[in-house]
Amino acid sequence: MAALKTLVPCLAVLLFVSMISFSEAREFEVGGKKKTSWELPSSPDEFNKWAQINRFQIGDSILLTYDAKSDSVLEVSEKDYKTCNRSNPIKSYTDGNTKITLDKSGPFFFISGAEGHCQKGQKLEIWVLSAKHSSSSGHSPAPSPAENHHHHLAPAPAPSNGGSGLRAELMGALRCLECWLWFRKTYL
Repeated sequence: MAALKTLVPCLAVLLFVSMISFSEAREFEVGGKKKTSWELPSSPDEFNKWAQINRFQIGDSILLTYDAKSDSVLEVSEKDYKTCNRSNPIKSYTDGNTKITLDKSGPFFFISGAEGHCQKGQKLEIWVLSAKHSSSSGHSPAPSPAENHHHHLAPAPAPSNGGSGLRAELMGALRCLECWLWFRKTYL
């Protein structure tokens, strides 16, 4: 019976972790679900506040909807983003229903192509998380609970996509099980 009480929480964690690992790339509607999401914001940092509460991974995409007759989306360098320089975009989108796939880790910078809109806050900075490395990448695994002399549990690893992500998530779940057993033996 005691083993069952330990096994049930661990199986729940394993189920949750496996659901995260098998998740597909996601599509984010910039600014939320509105008729036109890429427009002059009500506050200058509205788009970046939205971006900061989301977690973007390689393969995810963003969707920007706008009036193609009066606006566009420009992907620009960080310098051009900071100065609202529209003259040298990396990419330019003008279709009014722009879907951009985030194909690498690191920052992406977008500004409005309409005169004066960037200066009024119609700009967006997105940070894409790097792919998680598996334990075969040269990183040493986390210490076992017996080696943990501070008696506190480490945070769970961030979810990731890809085949190596499943292995890493399962290893994380096993560490969770080890931590739970150690905690139970030590404190309960």
